[in-house]
Amino acid sequence: MPEQWTLATQADGGFEAHRKPTRRDVFLAEMDQVVPWAALCAVIEPFYPKARAAGGRRPVGLERMLRIHFLQQWYALSDPAVEEALYDSAAMRRFVGIDLGREPAPDETTVCKFRHLLEKHGLAEQLFKAVNRHLHDHGLKLSQGTIVDATILAAPSSTKNRGKARDPQMHQTKKGQQWYFGMKAHIGVDEATGLVHRVVTTAANVADVTQVGRLLHGREQAVFGDAGYTGARKHAQPRRGRRWYIAAKRSTVKAITDQRLRELTEQIEHRKASIRAAVEHPFRVIKRQFGHIKARYRGLAKNGAQVLTLFALSNLWMARKHLLATTG
Repeated sequence: MPEQWTLATQADGGFEAHRKPTRRDVFLAEMDQVVPWAALCAVIEPFYPKARAAGGRRPVGLERMLRIHFLQQWYALSDPAVEEALYDSAAMRRFVGIDLGREPAPDETTVCKFRHLLEKHGLAEQLFKAVNRHLHDHGLKLSQGTIVDATILAAPSSTKNRGKARDPQMHQTKKGQQWYFGMKAHIGVDEATGLVHRVVTTAANVADVTQVGRLLHGREQAVFGDAGYTGARKHAQPRRGRRWYIAAKRSTVKAITDQRLRELTEQIEHRKASIRAAVEHPFRVIKRQFGHIKARYRGLAKNGAQVLTLFALSNLWMARKHLLATTG
């Protein structure tokens, strides 16, 4: 297990009496406390190698590999980059529990194999669900309102690769006057907590409104969405009493000739927008906090697994103060 964050270690260059905790130290210390390690390891454990194969090396500890995997998501690190970072950053080594005086860091091949294990068995979705169960158990329960939205994640459009072609599972779409090539991450966010409870990934050219039914947990009494979800009611299972608060198109509001009616409509739209604003927080976390602005792998399955992991971690990050207060 990683050592206590309050202690300096001789293995990392001697006792540092005047060392000031960095933002990375603080971030990793908080995440170390709020991530439900035991529950997540229990999801992976049935599929993880139990013992050393004949003539092979003993498997690296499961929790250690999961910690490295999460470092990759938090700091947008490739397999080679995270190996190098572990040698370069004392804070990361403390988080993972590596003492270079006794052992090396896991190499990039080991890191890659662990990621492939998660992808092969579809464990990213199970980890996402386990995180949300943990949040539910600590009082962050789903309300009766869901906000839906989607964001575009760009993919390499260059054909200067081994296959001489772009990723066939990615597509281009136009937003405003700009063309984008890549994929979309569609999310359903709880109105009360701002936490993500559903994630769907598609090619970028898939219309947002077609995925709305997959973004609802089924017990909503209210659904909020921007103008891209016009007609969303037709794409979801009907539920008695459910209300749909979909933004009106700007052209529709501007076309209202009665000034008082237009002002009233604008006030209503402003209120809708203030509620929908919560859906932008998870996107900000994964794009700005974690630095995930582009699809890293080829194919929707691999990228979809990473996106699920990122939103699970973003939920923990956004709920960290509540979790620290309830578990501390």
